Amino acid sequence: MPQIDQIAATYASQIFWLLLTFGFTFFVIGLGMYPKIQGTVAARDKRIADDLEAARAANVAADELEESYRVKMEKDRSEAQAVVEASRAKANAASEERKAKANAEIAEKVAAVEADIKVRAGEALKEIEGVSAEIAQDLVAKISGAKVTKAAALKEAKAALNG
Repeated sequence: MPQIDQIAATYASQIFWLLLTFGFTFFVIGLGMYPKIQGTVAARDKRIADDLEAARAANVAADELEESYRVKMEKDRSEAQAVVEASRAKANAASEERKAKANAEIAEKVAAVEADIKVRAGEALKEIEGVSAEIAQDLVAKISGAKVTKAAALKEAKAALNG
């Protein structure tokens, strides 16, 4: 068949050059460029993996640093709390001591004033009894004309005043 012979003759040289071009492209790209691209990708992957590992290590170091910071802060906080409690206890003790001293002074003054009041009340009562006895003597003498002794008038005045 002449049509098939014509196709073979026409396209044979085109097929040859097509295969030659694809072969050349395969060898240039496949054997020349592809390994370089593979090397670049592998280097990039390695750098990314190294960067990720460095980031993980930095993260672990940061976590350890944060934990040590928290431990130190907790320790410092507890020490500060202990100092505050000690200061508070010392201040309370000093306050209680001053309060007890002031209460003792006040109690001493109150006792002295109460004793003075009792003495003065006793003196006032004796004066009132004396005056009452004199008034009673004068009243009995003026009303009945009888003489009452001072001792008897004093005894009756004491009985009347003391109930």
